[in-house]
Amino acid sequence: MTIEKLLPGNTFPAMQVPNINGGTLSLGSAKAPHDWQLVIVYRGKHCPLCSRFLSELNESLSSFNELGVDVVAVSADSQDKAQAQVEPLQLQFEVGYGLTIEQMQALGLFISHPRSAEEADRPFAEPGAFIVNESGQVQITSISNVPFIRPHLPSLLAGLGFIRDPKNNYPIRGTYID
Repeated sequence: MTIEKLLPGNTFPAMQVPNINGGTLSLGSAKAPHDWQLVIVYRGKHCPLCSRFLSELNESLSSFNELGVDVVAVSADSQDKAQAQVEPLQLQFEVGYGLTIEQMQALGLFISHPRSAEEADRPFAEPGAFIVNESGQVQITSISNVPFIRPHLPSLLAGLGFIRDPKNNYPIRGTYID
């Protein structure tokens, strides 16, 4: 098995997914007035840790927005499953669904088969987080093969505050290739 990584500094692949509120959601393209975007990929309705993380993200939304960062989330779930998971959470950011295997692969995500039909009805992406800058480049990436490791949101916010401060002139890290 070969997994292509979406490397820091690379252009985030242009992709759209259906939005649970109708229309489409563009991943990697921040909505004004924001110029950066945080794309969160979550496992789906079968994952209680995902619901908790999405709730924590919702609580931090204003802090991300103050830093100029638009926030979106997406899973491979069907529309019905995605809505059933996120509606009770009353999320204030856009949520997409129907992420395809090809899109998961383009993002370099780990993909899992369901353990049973009760867990999920299709392969799903394991957690991923991508910060896409105003140039469409991957500024920060974090992917996991299990639901137990995710970005610590207060640390991510502190880091983004540092990176976005022009006086720090902080480059995209992790770009060395031999």
